[in-house]
Amino acid sequence: MMNTFGEKYRLTTFGESHGPAIGGVIDGVPAGLPIDSERIQQELDRRRPGQSAIVTPRKESDRVRLLSGIFEGCTTGTPIGFIIENENQRSTDYEPLRDAFRPSHADYTYSAKYGIRDYRGGGRASARETAARIVGGAIARQALERLGISLFAYTSQVGDIRLDKDYTEIDPTLIESNAVRCPDAPTAERMIRLIEEVRSEGDTIGGVATCVVRGLPAGLGEPVFDKLQARLAYAMLGINAAKGFEYGMGFEGAARRGSEMNDTFVSDGSRISTRTNHSGGIQGGISNGADIYFRVAFKPVATLLRDTETVNAQGQPTLLPAKGRHDPCVLPRAVPIVEAMATMTILDMYLLNKSTRI
Repeated sequence: MMNTFGEKYRLTTFGESHGPAIGGVIDGVPAGLPIDSERIQQELDRRRPGQSAIVTPRKESDRVRLLSGIFEGCTTGTPIGFIIENENQRSTDYEPLRDAFRPSHADYTYSAKYGIRDYRGGGRASARETAARIVGGAIARQALERLGISLFAYTSQVGDIRLDKDYTEIDPTLIESNAVRCPDAPTAERMIRLIEEVRSEGDTIGGVATCVVRGLPAGLGEPVFDKLQARLAYAMLGINAAKGFEYGMGFEGAARRGSEMNDTFVSDGSRISTRTNHSGGIQGGISNGADIYFRVAFKPVATLLRDTETVNAQGQPTLLPAKGRHDPCVLPRAVPIVEAMATMTILDMYLLNKSTRI
């Protein structure tokens, strides 16, 4: 189960960073859903390495091959199998890691758990695995659109540079207008300069992605252990390098008073809504019909382009040389991954919710 995500809409992934391919099996997709395979590829292109000067230079076409579950452009209700071939491995770059543990990576913990690890690019722990999640998210997105549900994510912070706009003030059509995926040109330019600066120093930088879900009806989520925000947090914190999650006012709300935070209910005679949305569209663990918005914090990439001190499997000090192809900042490529995990979570909760009422 540790390689499977979801209950009703389920994605199981397989493969390693430097193996022949990565891929997955998607189960629980209702039959008769029209699938646009080009849109799946477009989502993969947003995540793929080598897409700009501020991401890893590893070149992968990331062409997906759908193997089953789709016939004449529609889902058949059976498992959708797919693979994405790895084309540009340079496993020799990782020879110095055969017997050494990179700081803040999964090298030591994988060895402690399994007694063996694939040191080439991190193996299963590599963010390369997230390409399979993009496919699961792209199919889920096409299902959600038929239900009138949409979502988008964007880079809202890199280092100490923040986009000082509420999500209601931004234009989602501008997210793809720059390499960092920030929908504000002046802020994006500053973010890009910072990423280029830390990269030139052999260093890395973290940041924050914001995600917004619109059109979700009230009533999705469970009241106790499967609260909607808990499911979203679980999905987001399962992304490589994710270190924090908050929704609605989040940690900022901890300094507020209840009189400032309460979302007053109003009605136009046909629909109940809230005057404000400090709750982030979720109350009591269940969606209330307002926009859901949340933020995910990502740490700086652990691999530095400078010599790094560590120890080997025998506990002896050693020095890792500056070598390899890595992102100086994960945010540009993390944005589509956040979207993919959110779409799968929302669709899964929607399908679960269908069984709670007659």
